[in-house]
Amino acid sequence: MCEINLSFLEKEEQYIFDYVAKQASGSVYYKSGNNVLLATVAVDCDSIVEENFLPLTVQYIEKAYAVGKFPGGYVKREAKPGDFETLTARIVDRSLRPLFPKDYCYPTQITIIVLSADSDADLQILALNAASAALYVSEIPLNFPINGVRIGRIGNAFVVNPSLKDMEQSTLDLLVSGVNEDLLMIEMRTFGGVDIVSPSNPLCLVTTLMEDKKAEFSANELTESELMQALELAKTNINKKSKLIEESFKICVKTPLELFQMRKSYKCQRVQDFIVQGYLGELHEIIAHLSKTERHSRLKAFAKKIAQDYVLKNPEDTEFIEMRVDATLDAQKRQIIRTMILEEGVRADGRTLKEVRPISIETNILPKAHASALFTRGQTQALVVCTLGGDMDAQNYELLTDKGTSKERFMVHYNFPPFSVGEASSIGATGRRELGHGNLAKRALECSVINGEQKTIRLVSEILESNGSSSMATVCGGSLALAAADIECTSLIAGVAMGLVCEDGKYAVLTDIMGLEDHDGDMDFKVAGSKKGITALQMDIKLGGLSMEILECALGQAKEARLHILEIMESAKAKIILNTAVLPSSQIFAIHPSKIVEVIGQAGRTIKEIIEKFEVAIDLNRDNGEVKVSGGNREKVDAAKEYIIGITSAVSDKPNIAELYKVGDVYEGRVKKVVDFGAFVELPHNYDGLLHISKITSNRNAQVGDYLNEGDLLRVEVLSLNKNKVELGLQEKLSK
Repeated sequence: MCEINLSFLEKEEQYIFDYVAKQASGSVYYKSGNNVLLATVAVDCDSIVEENFLPLTVQYIEKAYAVGKFPGGYVKREAKPGDFETLTARIVDRSLRPLFPKDYCYPTQITIIVLSADSDADLQILALNAASAALYVSEIPLNFPINGVRIGRIGNAFVVNPSLKDMEQSTLDLLVSGVNEDLLMIEMRTFGGVDIVSPSNPLCLVTTLMEDKKAEFSANELTESELMQALELAKTNINKKSKLIEESFKICVKTPLELFQMRKSYKCQRVQDFIVQGYLGELHEIIAHLSKTERHSRLKAFAKKIAQDYVLKNPEDTEFIEMRVDATLDAQKRQIIRTMILEEGVRADGRTLKEVRPISIETNILPKAHASALFTRGQTQALVVCTLGGDMDAQNYELLTDKGTSKERFMVHYNFPPFSVGEASSIGATGRRELGHGNLAKRALECSVINGEQKTIRLVSEILESNGSSSMATVCGGSLALAAADIECTSLIAGVAMGLVCEDGKYAVLTDIMGLEDHDGDMDFKVAGSKKGITALQMDIKLGGLSMEILECALGQAKEARLHILEIMESAKAKIILNTAVLPSSQIFAIHPSKIVEVIGQAGRTIKEIIEKFEVAIDLNRDNGEVKVSGGNREKVDAAKEYIIGITSAVSDKPNIAELYKVGDVYEGRVKKVVDFGAFVELPHNYDGLLHISKITSNRNAQVGDYLNEGDLLRVEVLSLNKNKVELGLQEKLSK
């Protein structure tokens, strides 16, 4: 057992290696405060993966017992991972993956289990710390001190690793992982909100948002220079922690495994010479084809042709010829693409490095959907559909550290069917990639929705065609779908994917990358935002790290592209025709909290009548007097609002009941409604008095209906007056 105690940013961390899970290649029992996580690394040394990808799998699992809870649902056992668990596993995977050697081919599993958790725990940072520590000391020869930090912004100050309570006040959520001075992974989003709220008026938030939304609400976009400041702060702290880890963990590192087996390399110099001598021109032509499916099929046929020609000229050299041609042709293709970019500044499809592919936009093409937008950029096409609902439509979810259930009122669901890339397979369950892309689009758009906590919005992005950056097409299409649904937002949000080719000290940043450049390039850098700045960002690097110089260049180039795309989107927004026939409407307004009871009426009679008469749904907030009226017909929603305002105004004009009735007064009135506890009797001056069952009979087992029916004429006496209530006693039943 090896125990290491670290102190970083005023927090104590304890790493205990080889304390539990000793049969794994690496394990750590990690404690920070009351948080305890177990991270393990297991590697299969007896088999290798021949396919050209890194066989790394990361699992992040939360145990309900970690916070003294039972798992939710019918079966009281942890089963399918929740969205937060999946997204956290992706963050760890994307942070660790870049540092594995390119030829690493052994199946490797990293598992992180939360055993104990504080209510204020940042579990994503803790999971990354634990996983990287287990990997650092494991038998895998990969000793890189990877770590991550979260940066918030409270007021105008950047805060490193803020608590979850502090994050409630933050306008920024920036998670960065890296090693030494190199950044490996970035996730960033901003939080929209009201900038100025007067504390003297409890209704200020509601009335301000109704009267002057644009002046008060902001998406809190981050400018490129502000983001660079935050990233510099993150880099400084990552570098400090890296040095601390390197100095402290070296005594705990296990003896590395001797990994002798390697993937078979079928790349062949003789085949390469054969291709260069007679086939380069045709290869250039195939690379220029934009369609991924067509390019793939042509490359396959081209490789078969080369293999046949090679065998004819070299009959003595036919062993594994098809595999050798495939591998050599793929390497040659990659080199051609990268050389064209670095040496000539030209891309495979003929674009310049900063050029955005042609964009076309159509809105509300689905007649019965609330709103829709078809966004096409090059050969990437997203149909984004918006559906509006009420509170009952919100998605319930529960986080490990939450005491109760929360509601997700803004949802972005991203679907990537196989036909979008020409694959002949059926549509399956939502995968990690789809969940991650949908989450990125949600983070980009949510901050722009004004008064979003009072709406339930679902955006579904159907990727119909994909050749690079379908997630950013989802952002653009999603922003336009919100506009087509008449949702008030601070501004349109656009997204663009940036790429990088870096070789021999030279680098080139690519704007609006297509699939080929994503596959053969060194970076996938997605930036979304408005004209004011960035609302969301995600960066994954295939190199061992990214310099700040390249990052600043990529941000500047992304801004140019974003402004270009926003200009096209603004033109499309101006042409939107709303689907008024199917688009639901809602009105949010405030009345005095004391008037809520008048809207409800006796036993809910008034509100039921409004709902039935105007065919609307009504949500009332007794605390601040907020009223939300929603329905499928805008005219009826507006009429219901006016009716409610009329009720509250009429009620306010009525005199006090003490001025209308006196204790001991006797009246004749008809029974208006019979309930379990008595009957309501209509009195002069348009008031109803309550005749309690105890004033009708002394038999406790009797029912009111045994004595009275609606419409009966009674002589009653006023027994008491309490606020707006008149209590009556029965003198005589006169007639029906």
